[in-house]
Amino acid sequence: MPFDTLTPKQQAIWALERKPPRPNSKVPTFELEFQLTQELLGKEYHHWQEFAQATATERDRMLHENAELYIEVAERLDYCIIMVVHAPDDEGLGQTIHHIRNLVGDKYLLIAHGDATFAIPTGSDMMEVATAFFERPDEMHATAKRNVQWALERGKRLLQEYGIDGFALCADYAFNDGPFLSPRMFREFVTPYLKELVAGYRAMDLYTIKHTDGNIMPILDQIVEAEPHGLHSLDSQAKDMDMAKVKTLVGDRLCLLGGVQCSLLQTGTEEQVIENCKYVLRHGMPGGGYVYATTNVAFKGLPLERYLLMLEMRERYGWYDSHGNPCPELYKDGI
Repeated sequence: MPFDTLTPKQQAIWALERKPPRPNSKVPTFELEFQLTQELLGKEYHHWQEFAQATATERDRMLHENAELYIEVAERLDYCIIMVVHAPDDEGLGQTIHHIRNLVGDKYLLIAHGDATFAIPTGSDMMEVATAFFERPDEMHATAKRNVQWALERGKRLLQEYGIDGFALCADYAFNDGPFLSPRMFREFVTPYLKELVAGYRAMDLYTIKHTDGNIMPILDQIVEAEPHGLHSLDSQAKDMDMAKVKTLVGDRLCLLGGVQCSLLQTGTEEQVIENCKYVLRHGMPGGGYVYATTNVAFKGLPLERYLLMLEMRERYGWYDSHGNPCPELYKDGI
């Protein structure tokens, strides 16, 4: 049976730092966000709307209840990382981290949103933003620089005041067919600032997980060049985003997180889900530096039983043997 003496946080750091797999250990798992708390536990997080009219006492109660729910989810689903997303502001985010630490100590790696680079614009301003890259490049560079400086100042504050462990950089760069910006434009308007952002967080000893959906293969080298600790979500629904291919290309340079296709979890057959989970484990686990997760989040509307099936596949196949190799059962009758 698998065993591991590391805490969940230590397991996360072990993977993010791409250390060799520990013998008889299980591949770690997490989600950027688990939205099925009502289905799993019969309760919901308090959202920002509730905080808007809350008194100071009510606010603290809700933040404390959110912290308790984060812990309950992490313990129930064996997460190694808790990403705090349900907070009304940065003070509330920090207080939630403080409550979690008071309850369970330094058990989990605690992260939050922390990107500052240009993402795919919304539908309402896409033309305006796209035009600005061509007509007002100096203005766009100034905005990018200012955003990074703000994010790093915020990161320093959250570290010093609340002890945050890192950030998920959640700017989406690509559609299913490819990036919003061409590789040349990405190198001009995103790569320098992503590098600066990651380097600034690293200088504070904070961990960074770069998240983006879509087909990022044309810009994968530039993302890796920025040296985040991890890359999420390996969107297998997008063109050319294959776990085996990505692992071969960059698995020795950063930790990979994700790969289990959300669309299959929602609408695929049970057999398709099982094969997808096994494929992801088979190609993500070798050599370590992998964290098992979906290609986005465990979103509202996703059948809970399918998500639990995904975790069942981890229980059955997601462990390393006494030599640190993926379990032999993973390679039987598979792709």
